[in-house]
Amino acid sequence: MNYDYQQISKMIDHSLLQPMMTWDTLEAGCRLAVAYDVASVCIVPYALPAAVNWLAGSTVQPSTTIGFPHGGHTTSIKAKEAEQAISDGCQELDMVCNVSKVLSGDWNYVRYDIRAVIEPAHAAGRKVKVIFENCYLQKDHKRRLCEICCELQADWVKTSTGYGTGGATMEDLELMVQHVAAPVQVKAAGGVRDLDTLIRVRQLGVTRVGASATKAMLDECRQRLGLPAIEASAPDTGSGY
Repeated sequence: MNYDYQQISKMIDHSLLQPMMTWDTLEAGCRLAVAYDVASVCIVPYALPAAVNWLAGSTVQPSTTIGFPHGGHTTSIKAKEAEQAISDGCQELDMVCNVSKVLSGDWNYVRYDIRAVIEPAHAAGRKVKVIFENCYLQKDHKRRLCEICCELQADWVKTSTGYGTGGATMEDLELMVQHVAAPVQVKAAGGVRDLDTLIRVRQLGVTRVGASATKAMLDECRQRLGLPAIEASAPDTGSGY
């Protein structure tokens, strides 16, 4: 194998964003994330303070969403959401760009909207992933968004929310990897549900993956590496990621 367990597990942002998830399901999802030692848990905003406690003592980062899932919130509301998330202990913020403004070609607005989240987050030592929602965009939109995110020093550019009409594609991931430069990284979301696909996107240069099939992928990873199984139940996370 040309990878070890942590190289794979630390690519995963475990998704806990389905609106029908109960409190017990959210807690169980965080416990599972700790057991499998993933990179982060991306949880619905109201549960973020609890997630910080559930993840305490682990290396799993608490993360949440901004302007989710459609990106049409006003910039001031996105900034307030970021402020609240930072106050609640969030370490990584996944924000949705304003898709309507991208499609309208209003790049000054798009830049201002993204900056309004990145600046306070970076000032507080937090990281930001900018979600494009590629299923609605053309290649020129995606390239321009990559340029803006590089200009603003976003930490990741991200393909999708997992709640649009499509998720990450290999074509989009290749385009995004080609049009960003360090320190900006690429995150795939929507459609990475098995280990072979995760390894394939890793080979393209993707460093993070949003996933709900975390247990299945990492159980397979541990089996291939000859590691003992982890005893952790997987909550029903439904569709989406």
